[in-house]
Amino acid sequence: MSKKVSSLFHAISVFTILILMISLGMLLLNISLHIILFFVLIWVALNARYLGYDFNEIRQMMSDSLSKSLSAIYIFCLIGIVIASFMHSGTVVAMIYYGLNFITAQWFLPIGLILCSIMSLSIGTSWGTVGTLGVVFMGIGTVLNVPLPLVAGMVVSGATFGDKLSPVSDTTNLASMSSGVDLYAHIKSMLYTTIPSYIITLIAFAYLGYQSNQTTSFAEIISIQDVLAQHYKLNVFITLAPLMVMLVMSVKKYAPEVTMTASIVVACIIAVLYQNHSVTEVGNALWQNKPTDTGTDMLDKLLGRGGLFSMAETLLLSILAIAMGGILNGASFLRILLKGIIKRIKRGGSLVASTIATSFIGNLSMGDTYIVIILNGQLYKKAYDEKGIDKSVLSRSVEEGSTLTTALIPWNNTAVFYTGVLGVQTLDYAPYALLNYINPLLAIVFGYLGIALFKAKTGVK
Repeated sequence: MSKKVSSLFHAISVFTILILMISLGMLLLNISLHIILFFVLIWVALNARYLGYDFNEIRQMMSDSLSKSLSAIYIFCLIGIVIASFMHSGTVVAMIYYGLNFITAQWFLPIGLILCSIMSLSIGTSWGTVGTLGVVFMGIGTVLNVPLPLVAGMVVSGATFGDKLSPVSDTTNLASMSSGVDLYAHIKSMLYTTIPSYIITLIAFAYLGYQSNQTTSFAEIISIQDVLAQHYKLNVFITLAPLMVMLVMSVKKYAPEVTMTASIVVACIIAVLYQNHSVTEVGNALWQNKPTDTGTDMLDKLLGRGGLFSMAETLLLSILAIAMGGILNGASFLRILLKGIIKRIKRGGSLVASTIATSFIGNLSMGDTYIVIILNGQLYKKAYDEKGIDKSVLSRSVEEGSTLTTALIPWNNTAVFYTGVLGVQTLDYAPYALLNYINPLLAIVFGYLGIALFKAKTGVK
């Protein structure tokens, strides 16, 4: 059967129905997102079949997309084990215990934002930051009675900042590579929009923290610390060793899977030899951690988080979303849509806005940010050359539409991961992930005002 090429109208129809199915299913019918994506997958597959692709070709599109995302799937599995092992080694407990000595409810949010930003900038991964320091701040926020969606939004903002700007971040390198831009020219270009956005975000979190009316007293914090000290040994040099292993190996650019596995092994050794947990207890916790028995319900639930099983729902949702994205990419629906939009762009500001918007649309439909970054970087190169705009603006805009918005879409693999780790639904924390939408919006405004809209050194002026 010969293959037909999708028309622009057909591509728009596919995406319109896709978004309507997800929106109505989630918001109106309150159906599980997993089941919604199953039927969306059928819709997309039927449209690929209409173009002439047979079942084996459609299945191969799905398989190819999943194979490219295997590293993310491995990390999904490992991060649940990391959290459980860090709980039993006392790593998370120690960070909460000592953190309570220095952090007050009023300054908790801005301090947390800065610390998450520094860690993510150092190790180059928002996932690693959310899965370690993010869990700690969720625990401290629980003790301080700070609303957890607000805490999660702060963690996501800080983690995304570092992931976007770090020279060891995979998305930073991928955006520069796919756009044909030097890595440090790409980072320098991003500073023009990211730093003002970060300052606004920091001020906003400082205001929110100052305005929040918290009821946790100093005596209650001391009581929480006493409970933690009764159930865990808290020598800082021993309990923080797994985290230090993760940080050092990340900086030295070991593969994330190797880094996390090493930190898990160190944490398990500490849990057995230092915290006196049995091998059986630790082993079972790595599969499915359970609430402990400290006598404090809030702490029991917090310390019982993690385990491989806890990531099962997250993993299944990601598989469905990535498979759907594979068909949309393989049958060229997204490519046709982007080309149709690019042809209608006349101004430099509109080009920046379009790059960010289509990257966001790609995140909505593909479920995997890597594919979106590569596709947009490649498709927009000629348009930026024709407008005489430096391609560092392209790479910057691609990241601002993809890396930053991926955490705001409930079925995107990054948002699914954050929800699984932080225990807060995407739509609950999204309003507080301030940097993730302030930065793209500010970048669009700058584009129309001509701010940081650098001219290309060669080409059309």
